[in-house]
Amino acid sequence: MRLQVNDGDVDDDLVPPPNFSSVEDGIFRSGFPQPSNFPFLKNLNLRSIIYLCPEPYPEENLEFLRANNIKLFQFKIEGTKEPFVSIPKDAILEALKILIDVRNHPILIHCKRGKHRTGSLVGCLRKFQNWCLTSVFEEYQRYAGVKSRATDLQFIEAFDIEPLRQCVYSIIYQYQGYSSNKRRLLYREEKLQKPQTTPV
Repeated sequence: MRLQVNDGDVDDDLVPPPNFSSVEDGIFRSGFPQPSNFPFLKNLNLRSIIYLCPEPYPEENLEFLRANNIKLFQFKIEGTKEPFVSIPKDAILEALKILIDVRNHPILIHCKRGKHRTGSLVGCLRKFQNWCLTSVFEEYQRYAGVKSRATDLQFIEAFDIEPLRQCVYSIIYQYQGYSSNKRRLLYREEKLQKPQTTPV
């Protein structure tokens, strides 16, 4: 997928990262961004990135984040190829808290391929948004394709969103952001837990 933007006499090819898509207003998902994707990401005006892999972020990616004042939240979640490797629930819960805080938007979620860890986080977000499990699983499988993992679907189904709902009791609802009628969520300053970030 290539997007072309005309800026006067200059044509710039904007190449999105693999598996890129919009989740909803101000939330995006993808596979790992390469330098060729940086012009595309710059046009998203990102404030934050949630990175779901244990490997260190490459220096050229960190330089891009520094140059564009983008905050990096890293959750060191191992891949789930083996049945005995489970996704840490606490990490997903903390990532969800960052994800629903509109002050971090626009935000990009990514892992390596944008399929399993990213799909699991988005699936848990959909449960929080009261999607039915059938729709949650269909969305997960659309991005995972033939590499869909039963362990991820089991994790999403079993994930308890009540702790996040309890956290939302300390949240005020405001209409702001990308459309006049979009309900957004903001943490009250006095209740906000300080998330751990990776220095960039």
